[in-house]
Amino acid sequence: MNKRFRTLLSLVLSIILVFAFSACQKQPETSAPVEEAAAPAENTTKEPAPEENKDPIKIGFFAPITGPAAADGLSVANSAELAVELINKKGGIDGRLVELIKYDDGLDTKQAVNIAQKLTTKDNVVAVVSGSYSGPTRVAAPIFQEAGIPMLSGYAIHPDVTNSGDFIFSQSFAGSVQGTAGAKVAVEMLNAKRISIIAVDIDFGKELSESFTAYAEAHGAEIVSLDKFAMADKEFAPVTTKIKEEIKPDLLYIANYYAHGSEIVRQAKKLGLDIPILGTEGIDSFQFLEIAGENAEGVMLTTNMNRDSENESTQAYIQTYTEKYGIIPDMVGASVYDAFEVLFKVIGEVGTDPVKMRDAIRDLKDFETVTGTLIA
Repeated sequence: MNKRFRTLLSLVLSIILVFAFSACQKQPETSAPVEEAAAPAENTTKEPAPEENKDPIKIGFFAPITGPAAADGLSVANSAELAVELINKKGGIDGRLVELIKYDDGLDTKQAVNIAQKLTTKDNVVAVVSGSYSGPTRVAAPIFQEAGIPMLSGYAIHPDVTNSGDFIFSQSFAGSVQGTAGAKVAVEMLNAKRISIIAVDIDFGKELSESFTAYAEAHGAEIVSLDKFAMADKEFAPVTTKIKEEIKPDLLYIANYYAHGSEIVRQAKKLGLDIPILGTEGIDSFQFLEIAGENAEGVMLTTNMNRDSENESTQAYIQTYTEKYGIIPDMVGASVYDAFEVLFKVIGEVGTDPVKMRDAIRDLKDFETVTGTLIA
């Protein structure tokens, strides 16, 4: 598995979080001085110190643990649980253990709304991490915004997620950033002139294919075909045959998740479609390699996880995750792990007041994570 991962060209992007609004903290109150003559001469008693809060810090989490995206759900759930386990082994945050309040959205937007309502009204969470796709995340985000509870999205790419308000943040790239980066690679590094696109017909595929097309066409390339498929579709032979025999592009861009991506490359290689194939973070999954097998050889992708990074936290995460779960972690898991690391850091600095947490996340800079250095 490690050897196969090294055959992929990971075009690693820098992570940028852009936040707005200024910090606001309430100043501590001071009491008036007591005159010395009024103080009792003897039997002076001290006010008891306030009891230290030992209640667990509850952090909400939702992901597609079942359904068509279950492999990604497994990856992010593993990473969320690992992050919580490791922080609790260190004694928690300021002596308080972290408790993970976990839900399965099944990649269903209605379920995501129900989960968000539970987390904001019943579960007493101080913050939330989304380990789900753009659809569930962007319908849940406004609920957390209205409740004034910080939410970090691990990897959802739709701009509506962070556009929901100042309590909502994203750990990974917007689709426009990754699509543009992919097109830059295709046109400027691989010198592609005629490009075919196959994309999943949901937010992910739409955002990536549109931004890819805009940059590619603006820089002299032609998008000669665009085919979209529903999540439930499994047969791609007619399209790959058309691309090989009729369209004859010099590069294929696939904005798909691991299930589609592995089947597309398998069928393309079987047909002898001998052109570069460029994918996205959607195929950055152990499942892609397992399903595609030797057909994954030579496939390139854009992702925010550089497995060859010399960053100590990156290598420690990969080693710990692999030893614990027996599989190699992917970018969705790493991005969710980073989201928890961000929350742990700001809670350690400012506590669990939601406004202070929001401001601390917004102002965070030069913070080393598994997927790179966060800068504001």
